Amino acid sequence: MADTYSLIGGFYSKPSPPLPPFFLKTPKLPLHFPSKSMAAHFHCSSNPRPSQPSLLVFSGGTAFNGVVEELKKLTVRVAHVLPVSDDGGSTAEIVRVLGGPAVGDIRSRCLRLADESTSEALAVRRLLGHRLPINPQQAKSEWYKILEGEHSLWEGVSKPYRETIRAFLAYFQNEILRRPNESFCFSNGSIGNFFFAGARIFFQSLDAAIFLFSRVSDIPAESLVLPVISTNDRLTLGCELWDGTIIRGQNEISHPTNIIGPVDKGRSSVPALPSRIKRVFYMSSEGTNSLHEVFPTVNQAVLDQLSNVDCIVYAMGSLFTSLCPSLVLLGIGEIISSRSCPKVLLLNGSHDRETSGFSASSFVTAITDALNRTYGNSHNCLRNLPSQYINTLLVPKDGEIPIDIQSLSSQGIFDVVIVNSMHDPKVGTIFDPVSLINALGNVVSRYMRTKD
Repeated sequence: MADTYSLIGGFYSKPSPPLPPFFLKTPKLPLHFPSKSMAAHFHCSSNPRPSQPSLLVFSGGTAFNGVVEELKKLTVRVAHVLPVSDDGGSTAEIVRVLGGPAVGDIRSRCLRLADESTSEALAVRRLLGHRLPINPQQAKSEWYKILEGEHSLWEGVSKPYRETIRAFLAYFQNEILRRPNESFCFSNGSIGNFFFAGARIFFQSLDAAIFLFSRVSDIPAESLVLPVISTNDRLTLGCELWDGTIIRGQNEISHPTNIIGPVDKGRSSVPALPSRIKRVFYMSSEGTNSLHEVFPTVNQAVLDQLSNVDCIVYAMGSLFTSLCPSLVLLGIGEIISSRSCPKVLLLNGSHDRETSGFSASSFVTAITDALNRTYGNSHNCLRNLPSQYINTLLVPKDGEIPIDIQSLSSQGIFDVVIVNSMHDPKVGTIFDPVSLINALGNVVSRYMRTKD
């Protein structure tokens, strides 16, 4: 018998096995998406705002989130490029049981960009930003209440949104039930991650899942959330230390823990690395050493944005596990080095496990090496200078990182701007968001004046 296909939201898909009776009351998806192509490129068809500068920001899912709201006041024409290799927290459990790329950082940024102008928008954001309890039994019980539509989190969410979100949460649950040999732990699970995973698996497209999430949370059309690698496969990050040690897994590199629960990305008491990090690379999902290195293809949408934006930003955060996974891909260094726009590094305010003992010039060297792929396959290496990748440093006042002006000058970097800072009890010195965006706006406006 020939395969039959069902139509949900405009996408044709092979039907899954019948849902258990528990889920038969799950509503159909009301939103209409004409095609996967339109879903993947929805933002491109909107009317641009040429009076606002366009930015591309390389970041992870945590540190830069604190300034996203303030950035909206400067411009909404921002392409947020995020890695999909995070294997910590509740993301790890989804990847373990269902496979696929990590969506936690993408979900986190989407929530920060989500509309907050109405009570319903706030209700949707609250629902998709909710985390289940740490206790596994309590988490599972609360999950079923949410799934059945009986939880108080649904208050304020209208029927169309409710049916859309529940449809994909139910699909996520069905995918778990189809794997009887794997016991899924809901502890500290993110409802937004579950929604994302359900949409990605259903559409077999990470881009389509981001599009759907953007529609549901009403993200500005000019704001792009781009996975640096658009894939349905699991991605594993590895790193090589200068002493030759190979570490497998982003969380093991940055915040090693054996506990299922929230990952502390602050100044936690994790053990120091035995040696500094030499490079990061992607490895096969079962790989254990550099012989298992793989070379995934960069998302073409990222290259397109890099070629046209008015400013490129390397955000603060985990240097080797948030920034470098995006920078080591073929094509990234080539385009950045060819651009004459501002290329701004937002320096961290404190050291972490990855950057112990680093100065400002050490950050520049690490980024340069990643973009040049200095320590990878010799056939893929570039020889570009640091100043071809970074021409401006924004530095938080009173931060821990030494600002070695002479070394920066020798790297060809002369524009170093001190920005007002504030103290965060978890991570130490951080940028004051208003001051940071004002300083970034000044850098971009200088360029825009010369461009005109």
